[in-house]
Amino acid sequence: MQNIDPERVSQDIRLLQLLAQTFPCIESASSEIINLEAIQNLPKGTEHFVADIHGEHEAFLHILRNASGNIKRKVEELFSTTLNQEEINELCTLIYYPEQKLEMIEAQENDLPNFYARTLLRLIQVCQSVTSKYTRSKVRKVLPRQYAYIIEELLHENPFDDDKEAYFGRIIETIVQTGQSANFIIAICQVIHALSIDQLHILGDIYDRGPGAHIIMDYLLERQNFDVQWGNHDCLWMGAAAGNDCCIATVLRLSLRYANMTTLEDGYGINLLPLATFAMTTYENDPCTCFQPQLLQDKSRHSRKDKLLLAQMHKAITVIQFKLEAQIQQQHPEWELKSRGTFDHIDFQRGVYRYEGKDYEMCDTYLPTVDPADPFSLTAEESELVEKLHHSFRVSDKLQRHIRRLFQHGCMYNVCNGNLLFHASVPLNADGSLKEVSLPDGKFSGKELMHRIGMIMRSAFQREVPTAERKYARDYFWYLWCGPDSPLFGKDRMTTFERYFLTDKSMHTEQKGYYFQYRNDPDVCDRILDAFGAQGTYRHIINGHVPVHVTRGENPSKAGGKLMVIDGGFSRAYHQTTGIAGYTLVYHSRGFQLIQHEPFTSTKEAIRNGSDIKSSTQIVEMTGHRMRVRDTDKGREIQAQIDDLRNLVYAYRHGLIKEQQG
Repeated sequence: MQNIDPERVSQDIRLLQLLAQTFPCIESASSEIINLEAIQNLPKGTEHFVADIHGEHEAFLHILRNASGNIKRKVEELFSTTLNQEEINELCTLIYYPEQKLEMIEAQENDLPNFYARTLLRLIQVCQSVTSKYTRSKVRKVLPRQYAYIIEELLHENPFDDDKEAYFGRIIETIVQTGQSANFIIAICQVIHALSIDQLHILGDIYDRGPGAHIIMDYLLERQNFDVQWGNHDCLWMGAAAGNDCCIATVLRLSLRYANMTTLEDGYGINLLPLATFAMTTYENDPCTCFQPQLLQDKSRHSRKDKLLLAQMHKAITVIQFKLEAQIQQQHPEWELKSRGTFDHIDFQRGVYRYEGKDYEMCDTYLPTVDPADPFSLTAEESELVEKLHHSFRVSDKLQRHIRRLFQHGCMYNVCNGNLLFHASVPLNADGSLKEVSLPDGKFSGKELMHRIGMIMRSAFQREVPTAERKYARDYFWYLWCGPDSPLFGKDRMTTFERYFLTDKSMHTEQKGYYFQYRNDPDVCDRILDAFGAQGTYRHIINGHVPVHVTRGENPSKAGGKLMVIDGGFSRAYHQTTGIAGYTLVYHSRGFQLIQHEPFTSTKEAIRNGSDIKSSTQIVEMTGHRMRVRDTDKGREIQAQIDDLRNLVYAYRHGLIKEQQG
């Protein structure tokens, strides 16, 4: 029995009086203590960590459906002696995609009642395995209301128990006879999905490159148990939604660069007709060779005419972007971004780029909208176009709803169960110490810096914030995208202009910040973990942002296992560079597993042929004992509730608070 501190009970009497409204007597408080103590001894829930999804919705959603291969492992454990590999693959595909797979099976199966009966029996066994680490109460919350009672009965009975076999079998038989088999199968599969991953951590960069960022965000609108640590590409879209014209132009440029207009047009209804019209007119006779799109998806669906239009639009918005960026640099000299390439370095008479007394050859000098006397000003047509694009982003209800979801479940960093999560980096000094970065209200480093940046970002969307402060916040999204002290960027400068216009690759160099030089140093990692308050024997820094080059032998584990980089290249743009197609870090009750994934073909292929993402375990860090809920952050919260309830019981027994019976 807990030792009660009477003085503490007296100090907390007002809190205990509030608690008494929910637990009005000794019996109700004691019952809750028993319930919470039982929860404390359940196995720790499984956490999944993913990073840098970059719009690859099919691969991302498939990995969630198969729980990084965990569901298949459970199926193989349960049925390895009774089913062959083809049957196991079929059952797994049914679990991943129940609606689509059932439609195929029902069109081909000759004996549907028998199929339904045996499939329901197998799915119940899988579901029993998945739900075994949860309380009945938690399982009950994810059960579909119309079938909750029957599914709960099936989950908590043994179909092979002699006393219950007839009872269990009759339930299955009745489900088949009443024509509810397909609905039950779908419902059970959804329960398996919901409970296979207890908490999902997304370490940034949902947006850009791939075609389905909006589909991923639609999924996250329906999910509750997830958090997001914002990435630089997410920040870019957040800035665009806030009305930052530099961010809007950059979002458009990146979409055109990868010929990915699906998220913009189909996802958010952004009207690109004004940009297309302007580009075709302005660059009518320009081949726009340097602006040809990188086709990551089906290359055959773009005709030569389509590619030319994409290149013209790409060039048009790129020129506008660089003008807008130069203007925002001038408005914020405190950001010290003068090293960025700008049009004022061009000698238009000689057609060269002049920088620090040296001439550099340009790969494109046709810039009809750039006035050498005032190179940063927009033409009247460009200004009108920017206004239309600005309006289109601001009135996109779906985009605004998705960005609100990022704010609801997101932040710059998170500390969860001893692990420090962030997307890219923490600003450091040359000696590896935390760097103080200037913000409008002072200089901050580490945890406080991350927190205050997050507050600035949120203020851009808060109408009650003063206009000047809100404008600064909107502008700051662009600094976070490319500023040298931005935790989301982590380089000395961004050489986008140079990469587009200069042939000399020495001008393309971007020097990574000190964080990336020290991230393999255990002492530096420990100092960062200490600064953010991450505690525990198995604490880690977990981030993404920079793809791990597996083909070059790079290891995702740094600093003796204290830091894990889980950007394995979900985006097709990185597959050749990384040699793989993404990582998932899984943290279950036995420890950590880093799962390496090979490229995913397509959802249609997975459903038709039962193909799965080939995954392999790369890193295993096992704990010395099986972790329980009491070993987690949630367990510490529950223990605090137990302590309060024990104090309430003490208060009842000593007459400090009167019980309310009935």
